[in-house]
Amino acid sequence: MGNEAGAGVSFRKMMLADVPAVYRVESDAFPAPWSIEAFEQEMLRNEYAYYLLAESDDEVIGYAGMWVILDESHITNVAVLGTFRGRGIGELLMREMMERAAANGARTMTLEVRVTNEPALNLYRKLGFRDGGIRRGYYTDNGEDALVMWTELMK
Repeated sequence: MGNEAGAGVSFRKMMLADVPAVYRVESDAFPAPWSIEAFEQEMLRNEYAYYLLAESDDEVIGYAGMWVILDESHITNVAVLGTFRGRGIGELLMREMMERAAANGARTMTLEVRVTNEPALNLYRKLGFRDGGIRRGYYTDNGEDALVMWTELMK
């Protein structure tokens, strides 16, 4: 990452009022986005859910979500607005999520990623994630396989 990586980006925990802004990022990033209702349910009913926002000039430009259950954390989503990609924001979000998961007692972190998503695969490997297995037909929009990846977290 160059000197510009993450310049002017701040992080904060997501609140219910942030759902429309997060949905905007989600819709920009994914062909089969989660619904507004899905994010509302995560905020209102899932005691294990933790969502982090990346902001620039008071605009939500990215987010990451995870579930922390006992000593395990599972990344549910990571997305950055298209106009902000390639600036290291996804890496900063993931590093922050790894720190917050460890601070909440997690010792490991897992995630699924499309087998064709080279930028994400490269990032996760850079962060110490290892290949765990394949979930065949995991993605409902096109039946693509997911690679399960995991890492141990430092405290």
